[in-house]
Amino acid sequence: MFSIIGITGRVGGGAASRLLGLGKQVRAVVRDEAKGHVWASKGASVAVADMTDGDGLGRAMAGSEGVFVMLPPLFDPSPGFPEAKGLIDSLSVALRQSEAKRIVALSTIGAHVTRPNLLNGLHMMEESFRQLPMPVTFLRPGWFHGEPCWRC
Repeated sequence: MFSIIGITGRVGGGAASRLLGLGKQVRAVVRDEAKGHVWASKGASVAVADMTDGDGLGRAMAGSEGVFVMLPPLFDPSPGFPEAKGLIDSLSVALRQSEAKRIVALSTIGAHVTRPNLLNGLHMMEESFRQLPMPVTFLRPGWFHGEPCWRC
């Protein structure tokens, strides 16, 4: 079973749809149970957990073969990125507790840069997740495209 955090968005939803299409079991991890209904109708199980609750999130992902995780975008972070740090700490606790076999984390191109910029939260996430006991793959896409050009 694969747990997806961020399933209500394009990237997480795309990952979940692909896994379901391959006949894999998917667990939709959502903050709001109502947002899980659409995924339940597609065959996913649903777990409700808040990203600020590491213990609850860990229970929601328990026993996962893999977890897809992403930080919610924060375009106006406070100095020092306390919001991102809080979520990263919670996710790190949850991922350890889940004992998932592997993690795929959505990061971004440029997350390796340490000078102050809007990507520092993702840099901090990568640094924290590197300490996890299971393998972690970081996806660093350069850009997401909408519809393919030939449909324009």
